[in-house]
Amino acid sequence: MNSGHQHRVFGRRAQEHILILASGDKVRHMTVRPWMAALAFCFVGVFSIGYLLATSYLVLRDDLIGATMARQARMQHDYEDRIAALRAQVDRITSRQLLDQQVVEDKVDKLMEQQMALTSRHGKLDNLLDRAESSGLTEKDGAPTPSSPVQSYAPDVKDKRASLSGSGIEAIEKQLASGAPADVTPDNSTLAYVPATDTVGDRADRIFSEVTLSLKDVEQDQRSRVEQLTSDAGNAANAIETVLTRFKIPMPETAARKDDDDAVGGPYVEPESNDGFNNSLAALDGALTRLEAVRSTAESLPFRNPALGKDVTSPFGNRRDPFLGRLALHSGIDFRFSPGERIRPTAPGKVISAGWTGGYGNMVEIDHGNGISTRYGHMSEVLVKVGDTVDRDDVIGLAGSTGRSTGTHLHYEVRQDGHAVDPVYFMNAGLKLATYIK
Repeated sequence: MNSGHQHRVFGRRAQEHILILASGDKVRHMTVRPWMAALAFCFVGVFSIGYLLATSYLVLRDDLIGATMARQARMQHDYEDRIAALRAQVDRITSRQLLDQQVVEDKVDKLMEQQMALTSRHGKLDNLLDRAESSGLTEKDGAPTPSSPVQSYAPDVKDKRASLSGSGIEAIEKQLASGAPADVTPDNSTLAYVPATDTVGDRADRIFSEVTLSLKDVEQDQRSRVEQLTSDAGNAANAIETVLTRFKIPMPETAARKDDDDAVGGPYVEPESNDGFNNSLAALDGALTRLEAVRSTAESLPFRNPALGKDVTSPFGNRRDPFLGRLALHSGIDFRFSPGERIRPTAPGKVISAGWTGGYGNMVEIDHGNGISTRYGHMSEVLVKVGDTVDRDDVIGLAGSTGRSTGTHLHYEVRQDGHAVDPVYFMNAGLKLATYIK
């Protein structure tokens, strides 16, 4: 009986809860104790009570929520203000960039106008420099000729234009592209607009000012050199005119001016603006035209020696005639020549006599215009005929001893208006004109 009672009271034991964890071939188990369950229940209860208390506190305290919302609203307004300030900053920078771009475009337009003007002047100067070179005032490279009596020099137009026809624009673009940009974004720590210390417009103003000053210096240098070249051309023309006047040669420009006055006309057009540089070019053109006219006249006259390096056997003037033995006028100069040696004229002209001419023997006479002619006598053979046009390099005959001659020589004679004059006068004048005529 006792055993049966004990079985009913103490024999039944509560079953333990076991958690079994299986992972592959491994199996683990953990016995859940009652105190563990009690501890977990207590933790959940405490967390729930704390949450309910915190929620109740926040619900009951509306001022905390309002403060939080107000703080969020202030932060939102601050960000909106900052965005508005940055937007205004961007607008100001964009406006300044547009203004700077317009300024640069205006400056470039002005620079291109100046460059086009220089290019136009260069075209005019090329023609004038070619004429000055052909007149003996400058060499091909624009430098003064060493033999020129006046220290003239031509403007270095080619180099100047090379530096302006594109290099100026490229230099401007490089300088504008260099340096820090003007539209630097401001730091987020400040909202105030701080202008850049050096903008594109400022750099453009400095660059274009330097280029403009450089162009003015180039123009001034060109003008001064053109004026110098004009003065040199005038001096050369005066020197040639002095020699021509001494021989009573009419100046070609007098007839030219009269012809121009008799054949002019055209509709009336208002004059162009007064441009000093164009006026200087016109003055140079007039000086070169005058120089070319007198130079052409001088080159057509017999100012050269017909026998360079040859001995003079008989000068011009009265002498004892070699055949009659009495005093007679020698109307020319005799130069010693070798038999068959080539004879060339002292200036271009037209052959008006060729063949046997009395005491001259075989003689050639050439008309050089302005009433001046030259004679070449005692030749062994005449190589031209009447009507031929000859130049200084043409051979008109071979030296000999025909006519009234005692030996092989050249009788050279200069006649002006039909009268014989001393060829030495012309040859001496030719020495003075050596630097002006070819």
